[in-house]
Amino acid sequence: MTMRRECLALWLCLTLVAMPALADEKPTAPQAAIPATAKASMETMQIPSHGGLMNALVYVAAGEGPHPVVILLHGFPGNERNLDLAQDMRRAGWDVLFFNYRGSWGSSGDFSFAHAIEDVASAIGYLRDPGNAKRLRADPSRIVLVGHSMGGFMAVQGAAADPAIKGIAMISGADFAQMFGQLKGTKPEAVKAMAAGLAKEGMAPLSGCTPESLAQQVADHAATWSFLAKVDTLKSRPAFVITSDDGLAPADNAFADALKKSGDTRVTTLHLPTDHAYSDQRTELSAALLKWLAAVK
Repeated sequence: MTMRRECLALWLCLTLVAMPALADEKPTAPQAAIPATAKASMETMQIPSHGGLMNALVYVAAGEGPHPVVILLHGFPGNERNLDLAQDMRRAGWDVLFFNYRGSWGSSGDFSFAHAIEDVASAIGYLRDPGNAKRLRADPSRIVLVGHSMGGFMAVQGAAADPAIKGIAMISGADFAQMFGQLKGTKPEAVKAMAAGLAKEGMAPLSGCTPESLAQQVADHAATWSFLAKVDTLKSRPAFVITSDDGLAPADNAFADALKKSGDTRVTTLHLPTDHAYSDQRTELSAALLKWLAAVK
């Protein structure tokens, strides 16, 4: 009992000492509440593209906006979706549109590289529709393309075809045309070799195509699809070229160098020592992208 009384007495003393300090504290001013209609949210939709429907979602940033928009483009076949980056971008005030190309991951239609290039243009058009822009609190005049692997290829093609795109960021961009040009042997042999490489990446999430059909398409468009062929149309815009230890760095750095030599003063490069999915550099990757986007915005 004596120990209990001593503990109780000690607790009372501590409480009495703390009370004056608590009484002197000034209440923190309440922060302005965000209206329910302007809170961060997620919108899902299907985006029409050349007779097909692409499954898509938009991470809508908090605030009335209108918000600048990132179109986040996934790779081949798209196992790494980079949606952790999308969440970070939304917190930084960006709307982020993510979609699956036709014929991929349940979107209707047939997948092909040519179709995916069209699909990027369809996604841009969807954001520029006044009704969609208003609903998503998006600013269609401030669209940036950010792509990983094949998504980097799509970012280059999409921005080259659309001069209103504000800038591009490539995360281990895959220059399929350059890859094809590096293959030895006759053209049929090169197609066969590229098809084998594509097959190893996994075709299960894709429909309406074969590794051979995709490789043949690259062969047919190698001259016009290469990153270096797009330098003149991109040299006036910001570009962020991010590389890793996956073997794609030489081609991507050559593209960055070509942009700089053409007069582009807003080319940023970064190398992170990690794998193709940036598995152990996610925080660093996100921080670098947010810093770059803040300058573009």
